[in-house]
Amino acid sequence: MKVDLAVVPVAGHGTRLLPATKCQPKEMLPVGRKPVVQYVVEELAAAGIERLLFITGARKSSIENHFDEDRSLIQYLRESGREEELAELDFERQKMQFFYTRQRQQLGLGHAVLCARPLVGNQPFAVALGDSIIGLHAKSTIMQRMLEEFDRSGADIVVALQEVPVQDVRKYGIIDPLGPATGDRIELKGVIEKPNPDEAPSHLAFVGRYVFSPRIFDELAQTKPGRGGEIQLTDAIQSILAQGGKGIGLRLLPHERRFDIGNFASYFRSFFEFAISDPKYGPALKAQARALLDAQP
Repeated sequence: MKVDLAVVPVAGHGTRLLPATKCQPKEMLPVGRKPVVQYVVEELAAAGIERLLFITGARKSSIENHFDEDRSLIQYLRESGREEELAELDFERQKMQFFYTRQRQQLGLGHAVLCARPLVGNQPFAVALGDSIIGLHAKSTIMQRMLEEFDRSGADIVVALQEVPVQDVRKYGIIDPLGPATGDRIELKGVIEKPNPDEAPSHLAFVGRYVFSPRIFDELAQTKPGRGGEIQLTDAIQSILAQGGKGIGLRLLPHERRFDIGNFASYFRSFFEFAISDPKYGPALKAQARALLDAQP
């Protein structure tokens, strides 16, 4: 069955980016020329996703506004001859249907995905975290490859993976591979949420892209809240694997690095890297950055 539906959770408070996120969703913070979530949507569109369900929350209405077609703005730009700026609104005309539902309580990523159940129903679907960009300027084929793998293998779960330094495994869901963790395709034995480095079965971490059969909803509905009272998506994935479900992990390709907009350190790095690679403004910015660094005592 073709997967043409994606769920994008965007309900988090973004507290690690305060005060920038007090009234502005972290998913709408600009990275280079675009807000984070626009890169995510463009990645999904390129993979063939035709329907997109945002799981939103309080203070997230600007996300809905961003993807609405603004006829008055288009008319103004056209009548004033501002064709270059008009071209920047091409994303509004993507052949994609947008839907929105609310996560009324902040009960974790697993709960956010479960909020999609009444609208997704009994069909497979993708999940893409709204605060993570895969690949510089979202030049990535990971979601397309995951959808192809899901269809080909009949898996219950397909996840995107990236190797992380040993000291960082405590920040991620880490896979326990079924056999040697070699090659770009890895079968999953299990997963562990944020293990201590000495307990981690590998250094391969989830990076915010998933494809699920609807079986995930049954497991999420039975998953008990864990740390902080949150329902962990990782716990539901582990339950499916423990019952003999089939899980496949695909490594990101070398150019498909994850840009996580979850804290100021990663946000600043992401913005700078996207900005200096901008075809129009990047070369001058790069030269200015070098001059500023050379001028430092």
